[in-house]
Amino acid sequence: MTFTFKPIGIFRCPEKFSYDVARQGSLAGRNSGIVELYPNRNFEQALQELAGFSHLWILFAFHQNSHWKPMVSPPRHRKRKVGVFASRAPYRPNPIGLSCVELLAIKGLQLDVRGHDLLDETPVLDLKPYLRYADCHPDASDGWLGEEELFQIQFSSFAENQLYWLESQGLTCLRSFLLNQLQFEPANAKRHRLLENGENSCHLLAYRTWRAAFQVDLETRTVLVLRIQSGYSNAEINEQQDPYNDKNLHRLFLQAALPY
Repeated sequence: MTFTFKPIGIFRCPEKFSYDVARQGSLAGRNSGIVELYPNRNFEQALQELAGFSHLWILFAFHQNSHWKPMVSPPRHRKRKVGVFASRAPYRPNPIGLSCVELLAIKGLQLDVRGHDLLDETPVLDLKPYLRYADCHPDASDGWLGEEELFQIQFSSFAENQLYWLESQGLTCLRSFLLNQLQFEPANAKRHRLLENGENSCHLLAYRTWRAAFQVDLETRTVLVLRIQSGYSNAEINEQQDPYNDKNLHRLFLQAALPY
């Protein structure tokens, strides 16, 4: 049998690139998004009583994938492969994704959510309420994912203030990027875009035109993000060319005395 699915809406969020997206919605931190349902399809009635639930499932299409792979290399284990059915990789026989998100508000045909792992303009296929008694299995096994413990990510008060300021200016993807990248083998330059930093105990991770300085404690398996800094040099920040269209934000960042 063949099935044809018609999207019920579209997802809107700041995450436009694959590296912006959390590997799991529950690891995304504070990132927020909007489900925009299409009008004139009687979805107003379909939303009745959904507001009483704190969380919901979003079924969506991996719209940027055109093929599937029977074996995939998981982000946490690049040196090994597992069957795609034993992973949450997007390269699936049917490009259908599933994400559990926190439901913040319903405004007409717009649903405000938080803690997602979707890209901007993702087609939404269906919505279902999360049921604690049926969907929560605290004794479930993590399979091959339980073979290695993740690092715990902490932010210094200084870095936290910097991130809060940047998020207030619209740069909302940086925090979730750091959480994603630093949870597994944070000091492995083959897995991450690490730059020379000049400090023996400190690493520097690049996110587009931004840099995050961090330290790793192998004994406690924790990562401490010390600070955020601009990736532009003084000469580059004054050049007229602005390919990422973000130099004004960097200038404001410097003027606000937020750099280290």
